[in-house]
Amino acid sequence: MVMSLKKYLGGFVAASALLLAACGGGGNAASDEATSDEATSNDPTHVKVAVVGEINEPWEYVAEQLKENENIEIELVKYTDYATPNKSLADGDVDLNAFQTEIFMDSFNEDTGSDLTTLGYTVIAPLGIYSLTYTDVADIPDGATVGIPNDPTNNGRALRLLQTAGLITVDPDTGLTPQVDDITDNPKNLQITELDSAQTARALQDLDISIVNSGMAVDAGYIPTEDAIFLEPVSDDSQPYYNVIASRGEDADSELYRTIVEYYQSEGTAQVIEESSKGSSIPVWDGQ
Repeated sequence: MVMSLKKYLGGFVAASALLLAACGGGGNAASDEATSDEATSNDPTHVKVAVVGEINEPWEYVAEQLKENENIEIELVKYTDYATPNKSLADGDVDLNAFQTEIFMDSFNEDTGSDLTTLGYTVIAPLGIYSLTYTDVADIPDGATVGIPNDPTNNGRALRLLQTAGLITVDPDTGLTPQVDDITDNPKNLQITELDSAQTARALQDLDISIVNSGMAVDAGYIPTEDAIFLEPVSDDSQPYYNVIASRGEDADSELYRTIVEYYQSEGTAQVIEESSKGSSIPVWDGQ
């Protein structure tokens, strides 16, 4: 009888131990799962933004603000040309891009059948005429060699700038995108060479003058407001040349991306733009 009772109690204790172990194990699993969910919920939302050039203080400032206040992590994907960022956005390799004028984006959409769209405006970066030899457009000699961007929109914009500077005349019927063949008067017989935009500043040593975008000029070490011998005037007619934050059409209503635009279009960002660009980029969103 004693042996039977011992066996009974031993079995009861063993069963109880197994039950407690099972309950304890279940509790730990639930706790681990909750901890994992909490960690996941605290992970930042990652957004890739394509930009052109190495100098991106405004976006670095925006990235800091978004990480601190919204737990959004911005990865700047830097390119050196104007062709790849739009292809990367259209292909889904990046989420947004911010490097181009609205007219440039519209031209890309038309040429490729893409549907990139404007989420918001950022700055206008005036084109400038630069020279290592001359300090005034009036001094540019007959037969001077001139470099201009070769993409259709910046090409036309550069020709219009040469016209504004009094160096050539283009056919007015060509609107915002005249091409070299649309020059109707070239009194100085300028020798115009079309270059990739990224080469317009680097080629200055081989040219009399070159038309350079402000962003490229800053990357090359120039201060547009000081070093350009003629700077593109900014007026109410300049909107086609406003730079934009662009997304794919399917993401046009994304609350996440709208939040990023709101943080960019802030007074703090405007101050960073003014300081970092030395006045060569001008904020153009509403309220500026």
